[in-house]
Amino acid sequence: MSWSRGEDIFGYDENNKLHRAVRLLLLAAVSLAAFILIWWFISIIADTPSVPSPKKTLDALVDLYLHGDRMTHTSLGSYVKSSLATFVKGFMLAIAVAVPVGLILGYSKTLRDLANPVIEILRPIAPIAWAPIFIISMGYTVGPMLVVFVGIFFPLLTNVIFGVRKIDPVWIDAARTLGSSQIQVFYKVMMPSAVPYMMNGVKVGLGVGWMCIVAAELYASPLGGIGFYLAEQATSGYWPGAYAALVVIAVLGLLTIGVADYIHRALSKRMGMDV
Repeated sequence: MSWSRGEDIFGYDENNKLHRAVRLLLLAAVSLAAFILIWWFISIIADTPSVPSPKKTLDALVDLYLHGDRMTHTSLGSYVKSSLATFVKGFMLAIAVAVPVGLILGYSKTLRDLANPVIEILRPIAPIAWAPIFIISMGYTVGPMLVVFVGIFFPLLTNVIFGVRKIDPVWIDAARTLGSSQIQVFYKVMMPSAVPYMMNGVKVGLGVGWMCIVAAELYASPLGGIGFYLAEQATSGYWPGAYAALVVIAVLGLLTIGVADYIHRALSKRMGMDV
């Protein structure tokens, strides 16, 4: 048996867009079905209110969507809007700081060696650990945003630095030979080459950022985000509602990562790279 390059033993051709789309849909369906079955099985085995079945969670999610939070009379849209506002602010701040700093540190070995000890001291600290410090000291407006910022900042920073360091030195030498200045090399060679790594850091950071939202909103209850709803339902013992909040957070995470992936593909296509 033999198959052409790009095909696997199941006849999947990675160069065929239809094959790719069908394959992704099938694998996603199988994966989700398996997850729900495992969840359902665990809920039966555990036999405890703290592990509700998928059916009870779905009922709670539908009720939240149709009637809102029956305890605070807050709609699902209001919870999502509040969380998204905090998340977007932290994300934009992380982009504004991490990208230029990562480009500079990746380009300059001296500055990278100077900054590396501080980065390695701060990076292992869980972003959630900053939540009480930022929120109590900075308030409910700035504090939660900074928690999300820290969660996204380090994955983005390290990926940008790695991307710059992976640039083929021949490209830089060629640009200089053609008369490019240091600034031109920085903007015309380094920045475009680091984009795929930057977008990978963005996607990793987005996942961490949504983890931080819950921690931030546990302390910043006046924000009224989906993290607050989760804590409220868990505290009251209504576990299907708490799990429904987890589903909402998961969907929001998937949507934001999907947008980032779309931007990644668009930028890569514009630069003549296939992903």
